[in-house]
Amino acid sequence: MIRALLRRLVGVASGAELVAALVMVVGYPLMLATALLPSAVGFAFAAVCSYLGDHFLHRRGSYVLVRFGKARLGLTIRFLIRQLLLLLLLIRSELADEAVFYVAGLLVFYGLQAPHTGLVMVLRRKRRLPITTRNIDLSTLPVPDGPPRWLTYRAVEKVLHTEVPMFLGLLGVAATDEAALGYAGIAGTIALVLGYLLVLLPFFRARKLPPDPERTLEWFDGWLRTHRPTVALYFSGSKDSAYQVNMWLETLERLDDERPVVILRERAIMARLATTTLPVLCVPSAVHLMQMDLSTLRVGLYPANVGKNLHLLRVPTMKHVFVGHGDSDKIASINPFAKAYDEVWTAGRAGRDRYALADVGVRDEDIVEVGRPQLAGITAGTGQPSADHVPTVLYAPTWEGWTDDPGNTSLLLAGENIVRRLLESERPVRVLYKPHPFTGTRDREAGVVHRRIVALIEEAAARRAADPRFAAEAERTAEERARAQAALDGLATAGAALTPAAGWDDASVSRDAQTPLDQAAGEERRLAERNELYWRALGWWQHRVVTGPEPRLFDCFNESDALVSDISSVVSDWIASGKPYAVTDSAGLGEDEFKRQNTAVRAAVVLTNEATGIDRLLDAAHAPADPLAAARTELRDYLLGPDEPPSQERFAAAVRDLATKAEARNLAQEATSPEAREATASPRPDGVNTGAV
Repeated sequence: MIRALLRRLVGVASGAELVAALVMVVGYPLMLATALLPSAVGFAFAAVCSYLGDHFLHRRGSYVLVRFGKARLGLTIRFLIRQLLLLLLLIRSELADEAVFYVAGLLVFYGLQAPHTGLVMVLRRKRRLPITTRNIDLSTLPVPDGPPRWLTYRAVEKVLHTEVPMFLGLLGVAATDEAALGYAGIAGTIALVLGYLLVLLPFFRARKLPPDPERTLEWFDGWLRTHRPTVALYFSGSKDSAYQVNMWLETLERLDDERPVVILRERAIMARLATTTLPVLCVPSAVHLMQMDLSTLRVGLYPANVGKNLHLLRVPTMKHVFVGHGDSDKIASINPFAKAYDEVWTAGRAGRDRYALADVGVRDEDIVEVGRPQLAGITAGTGQPSADHVPTVLYAPTWEGWTDDPGNTSLLLAGENIVRRLLESERPVRVLYKPHPFTGTRDREAGVVHRRIVALIEEAAARRAADPRFAAEAERTAEERARAQAALDGLATAGAALTPAAGWDDASVSRDAQTPLDQAAGEERRLAERNELYWRALGWWQHRVVTGPEPRLFDCFNESDALVSDISSVVSDWIASGKPYAVTDSAGLGEDEFKRQNTAVRAAVVLTNEATGIDRLLDAAHAPADPLAAARTELRDYLLGPDEPPSQERFAAAVRDLATKAEARNLAQEATSPEAREATASPRPDGVNTGAV
C-alpha cells in the first residue's frame, strides 16, 4: 500500500522506475557529502548512481522526469549541479588553483550547448512538412533522407553526456592530483561537442532538405486531383481522444465503392492513429486546409463536435454528416451544433427519437439510422455462466465531463462504493476496472478517486493471491500463464521492431509511413493474439486495472459477464452482447425517473450512489438467466437497429446515397452558373441572344 502510494506521488509506472528515481535523487546529497569530506571514491560512487538512475528513467520515458522539470530540476540543471559539486570536491581537495581553469572549460562546454540546440531546432523546423501523411506515396515530391536517428533522438541528453571525459578527468585530478588529466578531459569533451556540431551541418544543404511549404502544398493538390477521394473522415481533438477516430477506420476501409481519406488536424493524433491502409493527411494549419483543392470530396464524416470542424464544413461541394463516436443518452448526443451538418447518422430508432424529444433543430428527415458497424466484434452472451470460473464484472465509468453535473459520472460519488461492494461480495467475482481515458483531465478530484479505486483493486488482488481457494489454481496454472506472458512479451518486442521509429524528422516519417494490405492484416492478427495472450497470462480469478488502448474496451466486454457503467455509449455498445448490466443513478433521480429520462437504462439494474442494487446484478451474473434478458433483446433493436441488413451494409448505402445527393447538387449548381447560361445561350437570326438574363 505504502509503495503504491509512493509510486503515484512520485509519478512512476513501476517498481523499477521508483528504485531508479530514488537512486538518482539520493545520489546528489551523497555527492555533496563526499565532496565536503572530501572523498573522491565516495563521490565517484554517488555520481555513478545519479548517472545510471537518470539514464534508466530517460530510457523508460518516465513521467517523474516531467515532475523534475516542473520543479526546475530539468536535465540540464541536474548535469550542472553534478559538475558544480565536482568543482566543490576539487576545492575541498585543495586544488582551487586548477579549479579556475576547469571552470573556464565548463563555461565553454555550456556555451557550445546553445549553437547545438539552435541547429537541432532549425533542422527540425526545416524537416517538418506542412502536411504529415500516412499511406501516400511521396516519391515524386521528393523527400530526401534526414539525419540518422542516433544523431537526433534525445539530442539534448546526448550532447550533455559528452561531458563524461571532462567529468572523469576532473575526478581523476581529485583522486591523483594530476592536473593533466583534467585538461585532457576538458579537451576531449569540447572536441566531442564540436564534432557533434560538425556532423549536423551537412544536413542543412539544400539537397538534404525537403521541398519548401509552397511546393509541398502544390504537390498535395496534384495528389488530390489524381487520387480523387470522395469520402473524408475528419477529426480534431486531444491525443487522448484518438480512440474516437480509430473506431471508424475499419468501417471506412470496408467501403468498396468509395475512395476514403482521413483528414486530421493535430500531429499528436497522427502519432496515436491505429494501423490503417487508408490514406491519411494531417493538416495542422487552417489556412493550408482551406486552400487545398477538395473539390472531389462528396461526403464528410465527423466523429466529434469541435470548433475546427468549421474549416471543412465551409466546403459547399460536399455533404457533411455527424457520425459521432458512440450512441448514448448523454447531452452530447443531442448537441444543437448538429444543425450545422446536412445529416446526422444514429445507430437505431432511439437516436432519432432522442433528437425529436430534445427539439434542438435537427429535422427528422435529416436523421439516418445506420447501426453501429464497430460492434461486429462483440460476442453475444450465452446466458450460461462458467461452472468453474467466477463471473467477471467490468466497471467502466465515463469521465467527469465539462460540467459539474453529478449525473456525468459515477466515479466521484459512487465509484469506491461500487468497487468495494464487488470486491467484498460473499459470492466471489473478478473485477475489471477500465476508466475513461479522459478521467481526471478536468476535475482533479476524479483523478484522486480513480487512484483510490486502483489501490482498492491492487489490495484485493494481493489478498486473492493469498486466498487458499485461488492459490491452488494459481499454482496449477502458473506454468501456462508464464508461457503466455513470455509469448506476450515476445510479441510486443516483435511488434516494436516492425513499427517504424517515429521521431521529429517529420518528412522522413511521412515518406516511409506505408501500410501494405498484408501488413495491416498481420497487425490485426497480432492484435488478436496479444489480446488472447493477455487474458491467458492474467488468470480468470485475478482482479485487474485495465488502462491504455489495449486491451480494447470491446475485448473487456467479451471477457466479462456483467457491466457497471454510466450514461454513455459504453452502455449502448454493451447491449449488443445481451449480457446483464447496471447503471448508476448518480444524480439521485430515482429509478422510475432515471429510466424515463434515459433509454439505455430500461433494461438495466439501477444502482444508487451507495451501490444499493448491486446484489441484483450479481444475481444475474451468477444465474443461467435473469428477468431482464427479454427487455435487453428488445432494447438492443431499438438502440442499435436490426441485425439485417448488417450495419456495415447500411452504413455503406448511406454513404452512397449522400454522395449521390452531393453530386446532384453540384450538377444543378453548375447548370445555373453564369458560365453555363452563357454557354447554352443561342443567338436568334436577328442577332438577339436568347440566353437567360
